[in-house]
Amino acid sequence: MLAFVTVSEFPRATALPLGNIDLSFNPIRLALLVAWVYLCLYLVQRAYFSPLVPKNYKTLANVVTLFTGPLLLLALFILDTSRKSRGTGDSFLVVLKRQVQHLGQQLQQWLAAVHWPHSEPEDETALCLLDTAGRSIDEVCGRGDARHADARILDLTERIIADALERRASDILIDPKDQSAYTIRLRIDGTLRVVQELEGELCRSVISSVKAVAGMDISERRRPQDGSFTARKDTSIASFRVASAGALHGEKLSIRILNKDAGSFSLDNVGLSDKQRSILTSQIAKPAGMILICGPTGNGKTTTMYALLNQIDRFTRNVITVEDPIEAVLPQASQIEINPKADITFANALRSVLRQDPDVICVGEIRDEETAEIALRAAQTGHLVLATLHSENNATALIRLLDLGISPLLLSGGLNLVVSQRLLRCLCGHCKAPAHLSDSQIEEFGKKNIDPACIFESVGCNHCGQTGYSGRTAVCDLMVVDDALKGEMAESGSLIDHLRSEASRSHTGLRKQGLKKVVAGITSLDELKRVVG
Repeated sequence: MLAFVTVSEFPRATALPLGNIDLSFNPIRLALLVAWVYLCLYLVQRAYFSPLVPKNYKTLANVVTLFTGPLLLLALFILDTSRKSRGTGDSFLVVLKRQVQHLGQQLQQWLAAVHWPHSEPEDETALCLLDTAGRSIDEVCGRGDARHADARILDLTERIIADALERRASDILIDPKDQSAYTIRLRIDGTLRVVQELEGELCRSVISSVKAVAGMDISERRRPQDGSFTARKDTSIASFRVASAGALHGEKLSIRILNKDAGSFSLDNVGLSDKQRSILTSQIAKPAGMILICGPTGNGKTTTMYALLNQIDRFTRNVITVEDPIEAVLPQASQIEINPKADITFANALRSVLRQDPDVICVGEIRDEETAEIALRAAQTGHLVLATLHSENNATALIRLLDLGISPLLLSGGLNLVVSQRLLRCLCGHCKAPAHLSDSQIEEFGKKNIDPACIFESVGCNHCGQTGYSGRTAVCDLMVVDDALKGEMAESGSLIDHLRSEASRSHTGLRKQGLKKVVAGITSLDELKRVVG
């Protein structure tokens, strides 16, 4: 039953001092409550766009985040750090430290933007992205007139490029994982590593900023496009080649970092043996003939070609190169870049070059019959020709030239030397350890008079990013086209059979050169098996 009371039954109110009144809340508690509510609402948005939350559980995640707030964010942060640790191969603590540092940098930038929104001092040592006309990304995208959010996107774009340069990456791959997330991977020493994941909307804005500075159409996201840009920091300049294509969940972007040090390479830097270096030096000194450098994509053919060009006295010899694109500037050399839109192809450029009194002609890549034929005829008419070709080994390079329609007689008359090349990762000098070999391996090395104690394997440390490797070295197999081989090449009937047997010997030659690097402690058996087989 409900008890009813009259007003007279209540005690009469008495006047009390205001200081003795005990309020059920105070301003500090109210401020903390409001801050907690806004933080939870912000974290709901973060959880909704997080790639760690499956689509079917987005609503549940929103409700849980609304009440738990930072607790769920902490759990997602630990889960994300653990997943990145497995993806990159780094330890959990290393990835956690990197995440916290990145968080601190973002907080500092946010505080700087809040306190000094209009005073952004320019850092002269910061990376600056430039388009082909020399305009900075600020001018192309209008950072000065942009909102703060747009300026953050440009800063993020520059940080991604700067991080890739600092890590010695050769490629940056930005791939859509799903509609709400993109992955950023770097190819370092020939292997890919996942370094970052970005929200879909944010990464699409980054892709648009890269396409803008590369001179590509940002409104076209399905049709494949190509572009290029450069990056300047202090006095050093790096060049980039960009390719985009439509993919399942969005647009894929590939950024190739061209080797800015290629112009200063010499044969001593490549990793050749003394005998191989002597052979290449003698071939470069010849007035005519072709030196063909072959190997799969990304195995340093262009870098070796630049090293050969640096052996030539360009003051006394007229050196002209035809490249796609020009990767490094060679002083005292005329460099021509391919531009199919302007009808500047390898074949057309080579015809023009032959009328410019060249002594040395460098062909960036032989891609078709016309280019191969013009280059070989130039090698027969008193010009030294350097060229690259995509093939597995020396023998398959000749087979491919024959398949392009080159006559065996023309091939035998113009070719002097074929170089097959691979790149092996070098063991990290800080963490490499003696290899654990099986009994059969120890026995096999004993038959070859090789001390098993000289063989090392990768371990992994902070200096090498827990990979066990740092830097790469080349292994080459040289095939000198002497008079006997020229005679066999001229006889088209027996040439194919000879080249098929030569292909297996070329593979053995590469493995033999790689094994010398293993015994010298430069690389490991696992790396040799991965690259050469």
